[in-house]
Amino acid sequence: MPHSNTTTGALDGVVVIDLTQMLSGPFAAMMLADQGARVIKIEPPGGDQTRKFGPFREGQLRMEAGGYGGYFASTNRNKESLVVDLKSEAGRDVIRRLAASADIVIENFRAGVMERLGLGYETLAEINPRLVYGAIRGFGDVRTGKSPYGEWPAYDVVAQAMGGIMGITSTEPGGQPTKIGPGVGDIVPAMQCAFGLVSALYRARGTGRGQFVDVAMVDGVLALCERIVFQHGIDGTVPGPEGNSHPLLCPYGLFQANDGWVAIGCPHDDFWKLLARTIGVGEMADDIRYATTPERLKRRADVEGTITAWTRARTKAEIATVLGGKIPFGPVLQVDEIFADRHTAARGMLATVELPGVPEHPLTIANTAIKMTDTPGGVRHRAPLTGEHTAKILGDFGYSAADIAALRAKKAIA
Repeated sequence: MPHSNTTTGALDGVVVIDLTQMLSGPFAAMMLADQGARVIKIEPPGGDQTRKFGPFREGQLRMEAGGYGGYFASTNRNKESLVVDLKSEAGRDVIRRLAASADIVIENFRAGVMERLGLGYETLAEINPRLVYGAIRGFGDVRTGKSPYGEWPAYDVVAQAMGGIMGITSTEPGGQPTKIGPGVGDIVPAMQCAFGLVSALYRARGTGRGQFVDVAMVDGVLALCERIVFQHGIDGTVPGPEGNSHPLLCPYGLFQANDGWVAIGCPHDDFWKLLARTIGVGEMADDIRYATTPERLKRRADVEGTITAWTRARTKAEIATVLGGKIPFGPVLQVDEIFADRHTAARGMLATVELPGVPEHPLTIANTAIKMTDTPGGVRHRAPLTGEHTAKILGDFGYSAADIAALRAKKAIA
């Protein structure tokens, strides 16, 4: 089977055909690439549309027609690029030939698109019975459960709205629903899809039989919001926007400091007693009215007000000196503070890659959070230029130079 000789991750030797776009699918495929899989990104003529999403440095757009913005560069690292025109029968034949010896195909088109192209799961599974085929759609695929919204287009904001996370998120209790900053409506389903693909691949290696892996973006967000489900399931509660506190724990949330905000959580009564004594209100630690979580929840305003009076008089650094390492605590960090934080460096969470066209300004991107002792994953190389690996990929899959020239003549590849 064609594979890269440069990977050292746990998925070394696994070949993934990545037909995805935007964020959810590319992120799932990126997770596989970070762990050593050979991920071949299939791009349309002109390149993935997210190449044109910023931010940009001067010179990036001139170095290639397709563009190379930060959005694309972050989630397509460790991949190879092959431009294929799926509107061409010759181009679709290329995908069938690649799928015949690949381990995984992943796509996130709207329902029915791949079937109309003659590249649906059943078609590819006939060619390669052990193929694992992953799909991420807004409301899932009919193969695993037909949604009445199955034909609706969906993006992150829609998944956040319908999956439940927006309904409990606000800057204040009962306030206006608020969109979560990162694209969790894309990224959470992507993570779940990557897990599903590896799980299905493990089974396929044992049985020789692949399967269809389906993750709906809305389902992914709902699974993330498991707490509201059991709350409603137990007593009919309909949780609303919670602000910066926790509905079941107290104190547990954000508190204003002199120069920003800090997070403090006391999931156990012992943590609360230690906190109270540390901030100089030891009498509350011994008071039966504050001794347990249920009692503190009854007096949330009093508890949170007492803590806020203490935190407001101190900077984040001063609070860290007092509370750090004693109770669950952390300052709310902006990205410049994250770049400078000792934890970030110690964990290797920032990776630097070449930025084509402006080599004097390397690009910093987030590294993988999955750490392994024997097969360390992570960022190995930058995202590809449009069609950068066309000849190598097709050669590895058995195409001759004449075959490649013929495909180019038909405009099936670029």
